[in-house]
Amino acid sequence: MKRPDLIKKFSKVRIRRPSKRLVTRLALVLTAVLVLPLAVAGSALRAAYAGSPSEEAVTRGKDAIWLGHAWVDGRKGDAELAGLKRKMAGTGLRDLYVHTGPLEHDGTLPAKVYPRASWLIDAVHRELPGVRVHAWLGDKVVRKGEGDAGLRLDSAPARAAVVASARQVMGAGFEGVHLDVEPVRTGDASFLALLDGLRPAVRSAGGVFSVAAQQIDPVPSMHRAARAAGSPKWWTQKYFGQVARRVDQIAVMSYDTGLPLESLYGGYVARQTALALQVTPRDTDLLMGLPFYHTDSWGHHARAETAAAAVRGARLGLSREDRDRERFGLALYVDFAATDADWRAYRNGWGARG
Repeated sequence: MKRPDLIKKFSKVRIRRPSKRLVTRLALVLTAVLVLPLAVAGSALRAAYAGSPSEEAVTRGKDAIWLGHAWVDGRKGDAELAGLKRKMAGTGLRDLYVHTGPLEHDGTLPAKVYPRASWLIDAVHRELPGVRVHAWLGDKVVRKGEGDAGLRLDSAPARAAVVASARQVMGAGFEGVHLDVEPVRTGDASFLALLDGLRPAVRSAGGVFSVAAQQIDPVPSMHRAARAAGSPKWWTQKYFGQVARRVDQIAVMSYDTGLPLESLYGGYVARQTALALQVTPRDTDLLMGLPFYHTDSWGHHARAETAAAAVRGARLGLSREDRDRERFGLALYVDFAATDADWRAYRNGWGARG
């Protein structure tokens, strides 16, 4: 039962609103905590994209391109190869990473998935002398407790099967193996163990061993923040170096950054290039990924992540960090989504002949 005197008493109580001064202070605090770091980071990336690249920061003839599965399953033939030859003419493209998998989740690779590999290898040798054809092998990585819909790097039998698959494609005539398994969390020792098994297997067959690498922490411990948000996107610079020392080529997937402006993305690539150069051995080819695709999502804004911005960013990073590095190039992702404008940006920005 309600008491009339209490109702009357509380009906006169006023809820105090925060003063305008307090609201202003709170707004300033929120700005300092949330907006200011973003503004500082944005300014740093814009600054990284400023200036002019060195005239020496041009192709070294060590570039690569990722090619889709249609090249080995019968969907592409002589006419498409002639078109690719025209696009490659005068550029520094030397290596073709041809999608030959995907690997089965147990690490095996059915030979039936690449029935036209011999045709492609022979045709490239005939039409593009000096260009090497690599088998691009990959799968989604899962960890214990994440189900069985992926490759378990912590499984010794699975790693052994991947090594056997590498020997298999080398026996089929490929001149290298390109490994792209994702996501690999920074510090993952089982991934390093896989690389330790793959490199001698590929090299003993006379091949080149390469790997697609995740981006390096743009600021210290960025990988921890990403992991807390559920994304193992970045590697520490130290771990990147550990991977680079175990391969002949390392191709940085320097796209899908989520950055909204071309200047920010270009500055980001310049920073990634410098960080990668600092820890990549001079006897390892370092390739910076170039976006040759135009899908739009929360992680990739096509208007910002352009081929032109990536080329300029890579040139700026090379110019500032190690302009004399010879074992350096660009890796173009991916052939079937590329436009003529992408090819022009690559050719014109990276110093193609003709």
